[in-house]
Amino acid sequence: MNTVAGTGEDGSGKRYDVLILNLTTPGESRASGNVVPANVPEGLKQSLRRNIKNHRFDKTVASIQTIKFSGESQPRLTFVVVGAVHQPDGRNYEVYHFFPMTEEEEMLSNVRLAIVVVGLGLVMLLAAIAYLVARQVVTPVRLARQAAERLAAGKLDERLKVRGEDDLARLANSFNEMAANLALKIHQLEELSQVQRQFVSDVSHELRTPLTTVRMAADLLYDAREDFDPMASRSAELMQAQLERFESMLADLLEISRYDAGAATLDLDPVDIRDVVLRAIGDSEALAERHSTRFELRLPNEPCMAEIDNRRVERILRNLLFNAIEHGEGRDIVVTVGADRDAVAVAVRDHGIGLKTGEETMVFDRFWRADPSRARTIGGTGLGLAISREDATLHGGWLQAWGQPGEGSQFRLTLPRTAGADLKGSPLSLVPPEIEMRRTWRTSMTPVLLPASADGAGHDED
Repeated sequence: MNTVAGTGEDGSGKRYDVLILNLTTPGESRASGNVVPANVPEGLKQSLRRNIKNHRFDKTVASIQTIKFSGESQPRLTFVVVGAVHQPDGRNYEVYHFFPMTEEEEMLSNVRLAIVVVGLGLVMLLAAIAYLVARQVVTPVRLARQAAERLAAGKLDERLKVRGEDDLARLANSFNEMAANLALKIHQLEELSQVQRQFVSDVSHELRTPLTTVRMAADLLYDAREDFDPMASRSAELMQAQLERFESMLADLLEISRYDAGAATLDLDPVDIRDVVLRAIGDSEALAERHSTRFELRLPNEPCMAEIDNRRVERILRNLLFNAIEHGEGRDIVVTVGADRDAVAVAVRDHGIGLKTGEETMVFDRFWRADPSRARTIGGTGLGLAISREDATLHGGWLQAWGQPGEGSQFRLTLPRTAGADLKGSPLSLVPPEIEMRRTWRTSMTPVLLPASADGAGHDED
């Protein structure tokens, strides 16, 4: 084959290759470059030969193909134009023009690269702009959040720096004003609370001296009441009873004032909680007999040792027992002791009027009554359960209540075995076992509707 050179139609000198196939005499075919007949796509050959067969020599077929030329390792994109030539002597030629698209591919590659580079640059630029804008907005908000957290933690002198006069600056000003007002109000409340605690403490202490004198005179009158007429004797008995109640209330007020002042401390000793329960019940038996109430003890066989303040825990149990006697309406009171590896617990269960929904937390408030119209039958001060909860908290324990109207109530005291340990649970359930069993039974006895049988009959199963 001889080489045939070609240039572009625009005279640019762009090289292209030509393949001329002589169908009559294949040996007279000509080609340029590395083009060989095998480079021609079969589909183009078929299209051109159909045109020759139909004597349509003025029809050309064009196609873009990826062709691997002889002597080249990689295929390249080529625009192929084919045509047919008919000579008067009867010879037909197939003419194939191969226009390499290397420059176009390179230009497209450069365009793609430029688009990618410009796109990445725009993305980075937008990211930088977004970061700067977000930093201008988010940073003050973050500082405000951190200042609010420190303010909530008790650092009342926390303030924000004010910069500029925009909305964020006005927000900082508002925050600083709010913090200043809040600190002022808290300071005023602390002063008022301190004055109140000091007043209660001072009054309680000051009342002890005249109360002692009155107590001595009342004791003399009470001891000699049999020599008085019935009216005077009854007055001496009433005065004695009210003085005892007043002394109890004064002692409770002093104890509350110690808790408010943070002066309450524990005298810890390893104690068997069963012994503490037995002593508390012994102190309550006389009152229980007057109210026709009996105690049912449920104690474990093994010792339930714990590091506790014996005096304070015994006072908690006495308050719980007195409360159960007062509201138990003469029914039996169940006292249960339980223990596990980490905690000990005592539950006091009565079968009296019970508690309404929400009253299980209110019952520990100072001077709270479930029924304000109902008089206290045992002369309580209204501070017993409040002091009991403070004693339990001082031990790191829990004092909780459960109750339902008509079902009675149950108070559960849970204390850690080791002083300072965190409680994770209680050995005893807050809800009485018979109530839990009744709930389980009702749930298991819920009617179940079964599907109808084949004959159309169905039934309910209890």
